[in-house]
Amino acid sequence: MHYKLRIPMTLLNKQSKVSIETHGCKLNQSDSLSLSIELSKNGYVISEEKDDCDIFILNTCTVTHVADKKGRQAARSFKSKNPNSLVVVTGCYAQRAKEELESLPEIDLVFGNESKPEIVNSINSILSISTDDPLQINNIDQLNISRNRAMIKIQEGCNQVCAYCIVPKVRGREKSVHVNTLIEQIKKYENLGFQEIVMTGTQLGSYGFDLENMNLTKMLKKVLENTTIPRIRVSSLQPQEISNELLEIWDNERLCQHFHIPMQSGSNQILKQMRRRYTSEEFIKAIDLINHNFENASITTDVIVGFPNETDHDFLLSKNLSTYSKFSDMHIFKFSKRPNTSAYYLYDDVDNFTKNLRSSELTEIRLEMFKNFRQSQDLLQEEVLWENYNDQTKSIYGLTKNYIRVEKKTTSPQPNSIQKVKLSFNASNSPHFISAKEIKP
Repeated sequence: MHYKLRIPMTLLNKQSKVSIETHGCKLNQSDSLSLSIELSKNGYVISEEKDDCDIFILNTCTVTHVADKKGRQAARSFKSKNPNSLVVVTGCYAQRAKEELESLPEIDLVFGNESKPEIVNSINSILSISTDDPLQINNIDQLNISRNRAMIKIQEGCNQVCAYCIVPKVRGREKSVHVNTLIEQIKKYENLGFQEIVMTGTQLGSYGFDLENMNLTKMLKKVLENTTIPRIRVSSLQPQEISNELLEIWDNERLCQHFHIPMQSGSNQILKQMRRRYTSEEFIKAIDLINHNFENASITTDVIVGFPNETDHDFLLSKNLSTYSKFSDMHIFKFSKRPNTSAYYLYDDVDNFTKNLRSSELTEIRLEMFKNFRQSQDLLQEEVLWENYNDQTKSIYGLTKNYIRVEKKTTSPQPNSIQKVKLSFNASNSPHFISAKEIKP
């Protein structure tokens, strides 16, 4: 932790408004939710609007140089509009480049991932806030956040050391959260009124390797037996971790049939250079296993284009595997070198023009699959967790179990509720949402 002794006197001994902005992965979202709860307990007012906030907490990502740039811009923008505010930066960028961020004049406090638990007490100390009588947080409304899905960290860190990835450097070695702790935390979120928990981590499939007689399958069984929260979503799994034994647990309707499985490349040669631990054949096996077990599961993925030595043929293999897999959505990244990764030292022989071209070609495939999957949902009856209401459009927005964004016109919204509706696909509507209609008795 680092701070500069120029805290405005106007912030001392007052009930401060706090805005938390989260960049990057669901693991960061989990950390930000924990921060929101702790800040609320200490009397701070959480605001999703940045205007007139006294404190800005930026939870950063550092997976690419673009993510770093976005973090710096966010801190600079907030400080320029709120010069008397306290700007706090944490997350993976803060873990990787603490001194760099400390040197920026718009940033007052810097915490790496390891020191995130110190943030609230440090702010209290600096602003002379007493922590003798913490507030009781009894329901989700007290948090003043729009999310109805709670991100819960089940493990952190990664031992796999993929060639392009900086995450092991900023998240450390794999560490699992004990299942009893998870159950206790899930029950707390359920008591607050959350309808869904999303299990997050750096390497979820490795859960339990450091615990006695425990793995992801056993943990999910225990959670299902000992909690009653309506929905449980697992955020990401590797293809080699998909098995019949694991998928059998998804027979429980509380588990959401949405699987995020990173592909990264369809070329075995590139996968080997990336130091991924599977082949394209193993990826196909995982996709086939999911589709065999579930009629309407959605599968999303990540793909990197322009990795060093990626030929036109390698890229064609990525396009072919994407088309075969019929993803409901894809996240497409153009390779960029990150210091302290082994790929940093590879000759980057794929020029920017080619990277952009390949990204555009894959995006066309992505958009077609995105539309096709949503079209396949037409007239189906699905449960939707309603989240946000837009008063201007008179629409409420929510999420199906298989990760489809849904919009429903209504003048009597019921956010944070689960409702079974009939889905209606219309290509002329927003490409990001599928419409929902009430089911008539």
